[in-house]
Amino acid sequence: MTDAAIEVVDLRHSYGSVEALRGVSLSVPLGSFFALLGPNGAGKTTLVHALCTLLRPSSGHVGVAGHDVRTAPREVRRSLGLVFQEPSLDDRLTVFENLIFHGRLYQVPRRRRSARAWAALELVELTDWANATAATLSRGMKRRLEIGRAMLHEPSLLVLDEPTTGLDVQSRRRIWEYLARLQRDYGVTLLLTTHQIAEAEGADTVAIIDQGELQALDSPAALRQRMGRKLVSLRLTDEGLERRLAERFAERCWQRGGAIWIDADQPEALLHELLTDEASWTGVEGLELVDPSLEEVFVALTGRDLRDQAADPKERLHGAARAGVEHTR
Repeated sequence: MTDAAIEVVDLRHSYGSVEALRGVSLSVPLGSFFALLGPNGAGKTTLVHALCTLLRPSSGHVGVAGHDVRTAPREVRRSLGLVFQEPSLDDRLTVFENLIFHGRLYQVPRRRRSARAWAALELVELTDWANATAATLSRGMKRRLEIGRAMLHEPSLLVLDEPTTGLDVQSRRRIWEYLARLQRDYGVTLLLTTHQIAEAEGADTVAIIDQGELQALDSPAALRQRMGRKLVSLRLTDEGLERRLAERFAERCWQRGGAIWIDADQPEALLHELLTDEASWTGVEGLELVDPSLEEVFVALTGRDLRDQAADPKERLHGAARAGVEHTR
């Protein structure tokens, strides 16, 4: 039995003349938390589609829980639990009926369906809502139900596509409590795709993909250390100074949170220059040296934020997944 939940070797895929993946290779250990980051259109959803058997890659090897996605797609699907970004419950059914229906799709033996459904409801603290229709649940409760449903057939890998999008702080925290418990108590491997980079800070391994290629693969701490220096954060009132800094540092300068961030080779020297040049410091409202976050690492590697490109319609996980993976034909 392989000790890898996911094994990808030289994976390539094209949509016509567009290369979505260009030789991606990575391995995800069993029971780990793996986060996949990348701008829209970078290829991350194509990679997830390949893992979920939603597309046949042009070339390369993809293995999930020891099964090849080409030769054993049914076994791969039974190894997967999926939580979609968009709602995927049947609002006409009760909470309990949604779970039973899922159990039937995944061929969970009838004598075990009810017990597993109740166990799923206990996991996500929805037993009191078992007989309520799904339509009456809040968005956070629906997401909790979707996590319980994804675990009903006891998968070894849980794929989470933007699981906390649109949820309030309390609901997001509760979701991550459940996910941490699944990893800790049940040995479930978590694969997260997210635009909330802070959620990837707790991952064992982070992969950053851009333009179809793997830009980085390491722990969050190692990725932050890779930058090897601090960043300069400036709040400016002088548009001329802002333009000069943008031209001077080009791709190593970006805006976020009302401030300009600069990845300078000598940040202390830059601060000294700004503070001693009266023509410059009068346009500076605030400045500081900061340690790079995972978000700064991401921007340094890709040169842009996560949402600056329109997604390829072929790069939408939830629609295709509901049609292709929820049914284990």
